[in-house]
Amino acid sequence: MQTEDDPRIELPEGSFDGRHAFDAHLRSAFAAAARQNWREFVWSDPDFSDWPLGERSVIDALQAWASAGRQLVMVAQRFDVFEREHARFVHWRRMWGHIIDCRVCNGPGMPQVPSAIWTPSWFLHRIDIEHVRGVCGASPESRRAVRERIDECLRHAKPGFPTSTLGL
Repeated sequence: MQTEDDPRIELPEGSFDGRHAFDAHLRSAFAAAARQNWREFVWSDPDFSDWPLGERSVIDALQAWASAGRQLVMVAQRFDVFEREHARFVHWRRMWGHIIDCRVCNGPGMPQVPSAIWTPSWFLHRIDIEHVRGVCGASPESRRAVRERIDECLRHAKPGFPTSTLGL
């Protein structure tokens, strides 16, 4: 039986269907990040509007993960929902901005930003955003395919979602 102190988090494998499953899988990934010492964490979504990034438990998990030598890369078409929908995340991001790289990939001819999480050992890919359906797991081939889609967006992306906005 797995205990609370056990660093092994059972990450989901296979297909998922529906909002509840998607949110649960995201929460599992956030919790696993610290316990499995993920150095690199890549998030990708058109706008992250329906991710549970404003929840206290998610921020607690991200706080446990964040430390020197870690990197979170986020790629989106836009980050405008964060101030409205994910205030806790915005505050956390200000403290940890030095380990977070946010990129915007939008405009004519740009690739479609996938809804996904990539790590060196696990991935989640929401293939159908509207119906909240996707797949997740540890398959090297599937992880590589997700990373290639994200990398294509990153090749065209520019910096976005600054930690602070300086006014004149």
